[in-house]
Amino acid sequence: MTQSVVVQVGQCGNQVGCRFWDLALREHAAVNKNGIYDEALSSFFRNIDTRSGGDGPDIYKGKICSLKARALLIDMEEGVVNEILQGPLRDVFDSKQLITDVSGSGNNWAVGHKLYGYQYQENIVEKLRKTAEHCDCLQCFFVIHSMGGGTGSGLGTFVLNLLEDEFPEVYRFVTSVYPSGEDDVITSPYNSVLAMKELNEHADCVLPIENESLFEIVNKIHQMVNSGKLGSTVKQNSMITSSTGSAKMAQEKPFDAMNNIVANLLLNLTSSARFEGSLNMDLNEISMNLVPFPRLHYLVSSLTPLYTLADVNVPSRRLDQMFSDAFSRDHQLIQADPKHNLYLACALLVRGNVQLSDLRRNIERLKPSLHFVSWNQEGWKTGLCSVPPVGHSHSLLALANNTCVKPTFIELKDRFMKLYKKKAHLHHYLHIDGMEQSCFSEAISSLSDLIEEYNELDATKGGPRTDPSRLKIAV
Repeated sequence: MTQSVVVQVGQCGNQVGCRFWDLALREHAAVNKNGIYDEALSSFFRNIDTRSGGDGPDIYKGKICSLKARALLIDMEEGVVNEILQGPLRDVFDSKQLITDVSGSGNNWAVGHKLYGYQYQENIVEKLRKTAEHCDCLQCFFVIHSMGGGTGSGLGTFVLNLLEDEFPEVYRFVTSVYPSGEDDVITSPYNSVLAMKELNEHADCVLPIENESLFEIVNKIHQMVNSGKLGSTVKQNSMITSSTGSAKMAQEKPFDAMNNIVANLLLNLTSSARFEGSLNMDLNEISMNLVPFPRLHYLVSSLTPLYTLADVNVPSRRLDQMFSDAFSRDHQLIQADPKHNLYLACALLVRGNVQLSDLRRNIERLKPSLHFVSWNQEGWKTGLCSVPPVGHSHSLLALANNTCVKPTFIELKDRFMKLYKKKAHLHHYLHIDGMEQSCFSEAISSLSDLIEEYNELDATKGGPRTDPSRLKIAV
């Protein structure tokens, strides 16, 4: 079994991370009834003997003593991290996994990247190395951050650079939460575009997620629950209940339900690495099969069934419907429509009681309505994990490398240019040491190049399908 380390940066990154660890513990508790430290748990947790005081040695076999998350929590404000340390997850982390400051980054990428990055570089590297040393076979770093703020975008992408320098062989998966058009942070277009340049250059895979899409999904779930269509009762072990297990939707923090969706995405993404299955999909296979060009590593994700996230008492929908849902706009975690755009490749990660024949049948059924590039018509990667999410018989995560991410990037570029043409708020960035105006022009140039690469691919859509010429072998 391989291990993965989660690096959560900034307020958003830590709040999503908090939901991830909570749901991961519940998922393992549902499967692991005897409290034995097994290979599945070892992928994200260490088992420590705390009786010897301090850190204590890792225990590889036998009963669970004290689980510690393989994680690094970074935030330049203490609020969210302190909240986690006072909450039900306090025993899963210790002070050696935390890096905090008090003043925050003031929604300024340059403060996060240039100021705090260099200030905390040694500390971050040391803690990353310590975390890596506790792994037998470290396969992947998951970076969770937002693009709109200062710490998430600036320090988050600085950490990404460090990971590439220090652990070049280890995969870097980044979950990036993109701001909506109505974002209340005026400088978010600057922060997002500056961060995009770093993601283009240093990430292996990026899962872009839009606040707007999460908000719409949560609204739909609440409407379903409140309309009584799906039954009015919410299960006790529901994904939208508090960590104490009792349903209290009213007192819930406003972003908890949205963060749960992202946490579920990560749980499903790593399910094959944690549990047995008839067709396991390793994380390195996702990057290998879904990223034909190094810069085009942005994967559109969709989760289904939607009510997995609300865990409502309903009979499970037909399997075929679940596959159809995964390719509809309503289930995408960014505002995109892959069906009417060009696929470079597609991965389906199915969990639960699903047969390989179901998977093949649905791929054959959906294939005619999806446009794949001419040189990768069979660009499907599939994974079957036998352990379903808590309280459900099956679920599906679809990851599409599709040109439909282009409008998100175009909108981001437009919002950036509106500010940049007027040189609005630039002085807040330029007074930071090491930050020059060329950083802005390079960042927008990098984004424009990315959009152009997607344009070139889109131009091939609908063209004649030509099989590549083969070498003629003289007999």
